[in-house]
Amino acid sequence: MTGPDALTAAALLAAALATVLVGAYGGRLSRTTSDFLVASRTVGPRWNAAAISGEYLSAASFLGVAGLVAKYGADALWYPVGFTAGYLGLLLFVSAPLRRSGAYTVPDFAEFRLGSARLRTAAMLLVVVICVLYLVPQYQGAGLTLKILLGVPVWVGPLAVGVIVVANVIGGGMRSITFVQAFQYWLKLTAIAVPALALTALFFTQPHDLGGPLPPVVHHATTVTVETDVVVQVARTDGITVTGEVDGTALRGSALPAPGRYTLGAGTTLRLADGAETPVVAGAPNTGAEWISSGGGLGGPHPLFQVLSIIVATFLGTMGLPHVLVRFYTNPDGRAARRTALAVIALLSLFYLFPTLLGVFARLYVPQLLITGTADAAVLLLPSSAIGGVAGAGLAALVAAGAIAAFLATSSGLLVSIAGALSTDVLRGRVRDFRLAALIGGLVPIPLALAASSLELSRSVGMVFAVAASTLCPLLVLGIWWRGLTSAGAICGLVVGGGLSGAATALALTGGIDEDLLGGWASALVGYPAAVTVPLAFLTMIAVSRLTAAQRPPDVARIFARMHVPERLGMGVERLPAGSELATEVAAEPAVDPGGADPLGGRRR
Repeated sequence: MTGPDALTAAALLAAALATVLVGAYGGRLSRTTSDFLVASRTVGPRWNAAAISGEYLSAASFLGVAGLVAKYGADALWYPVGFTAGYLGLLLFVSAPLRRSGAYTVPDFAEFRLGSARLRTAAMLLVVVICVLYLVPQYQGAGLTLKILLGVPVWVGPLAVGVIVVANVIGGGMRSITFVQAFQYWLKLTAIAVPALALTALFFTQPHDLGGPLPPVVHHATTVTVETDVVVQVARTDGITVTGEVDGTALRGSALPAPGRYTLGAGTTLRLADGAETPVVAGAPNTGAEWISSGGGLGGPHPLFQVLSIIVATFLGTMGLPHVLVRFYTNPDGRAARRTALAVIALLSLFYLFPTLLGVFARLYVPQLLITGTADAAVLLLPSSAIGGVAGAGLAALVAAGAIAAFLATSSGLLVSIAGALSTDVLRGRVRDFRLAALIGGLVPIPLALAASSLELSRSVGMVFAVAASTLCPLLVLGIWWRGLTSAGAICGLVVGGGLSGAATALALTGGIDEDLLGGWASALVGYPAAVTVPLAFLTMIAVSRLTAAQRPPDVARIFARMHVPERLGMGVERLPAGSELATEVAAEPAVDPGGADPLGGRRR
């Protein structure tokens, strides 16, 4: 192992070890089911905002945003904008009423609002499906990171992340991972801000022409190997030689005959001379002028529809993400939940400045990634490629530590959501049931991640956002703000929104999108379904609810009062998951020890 590789390995090991140690510290404070599910509702706004930001900034944010900006330019900026703005919707419409409901999980809220065991089961299934789908790109990102940085087999990353996350969640549940995620937000911010600022300084000391007419140009001789079949657009063939399969024909050290579009087979090697113009993946902007302009979409047909769907999915999907919603249950009251959401907007806005900058720099300093379609690796390769030497190796190691923190933090939150839903709705709600559900939920996505297609990380996560926006988002928004919602309407809306968006996501994640076969609108709808599935889900819930108005809960006025009246008026009552041990735990709670508060505001037991 070379010096830079050893430094990177040490950084990865340090980040993983710190995660385990911080989790163990939090785990020693976890005793009851309430600790494991919602940290006994004692997490203050500052800790919770850092923890939410830590778990929300996933592989898609740390690696994927920069890759998409490098590849597609201005239109890719809707991802970080939407990821951040989604919390504005949470702040305005969901956070405080959801906390005041007294529920422990999203399925628990569904039953509280509409009194239907079947709706609760449907919501539980959706929580598990959304979380598993979201875990897949986290594990994929871990495999990609360790393979690029250390050259290990791709299965090592998912397995390592899965083991660490399962251990942390089993050890202390929500209380444990709150410490972990708050720590990891600041680690990720440091790991991405320092290289971004260093490259910014470098950027202003060198000539550049990002918005010019030419495609990206390599600044030294570069060899690129294509690992999967890819279609590229070549603007100029000077300085490019190919060994491998091109359009079904074997070439050995040959030049391409003319500019145009070519299909490169897996294993094909391209050698780019110093100053050669880089081919780009078909559908991506070919010149700097196209890249810096908006309206081109993210490859494929109907770019304006793509952008609209991205906006709908990211703006509304946050309101339907179980691992985000469950954190608001940990706040002491609705006012604290609102303050948490407001603080999260500030923390996310600060973070997303830096991957956007790195996406710009990636187009300048590692343009060869645009050939293979694996632009997610841009953040990992930028420091050593642009800066080099000891400084570049140190920055690369810091980025590696931030990347592993991103996978671990988000995976932890997702796994708590899975374990909470399964343990309270399928099992008996005991601590041992939570731990068993966490073990199963952490291992199932590993083979799925290895079998999934190589869709960009932000695109993969964007598809999961579309599912959340088409299911749990309308359930929560209508359940909180519309008295006319019925259980039949909610179930039908979940089936329609979940079925359509889920089918599209399955096709996308398994590589089932064949643009030549589907073509036109069919391909756009499969790749970017939210602009259609979200309105259909809302309309279905409203229409069916009006047809089944007789099923409205008779005590809807009391339910709405509990969600919307401030806690100081005494309307709130904490719900206890059916069949769990929480009722016994609450009855046996010891008196508060003023001197025994832990850093989250809870009580030591």
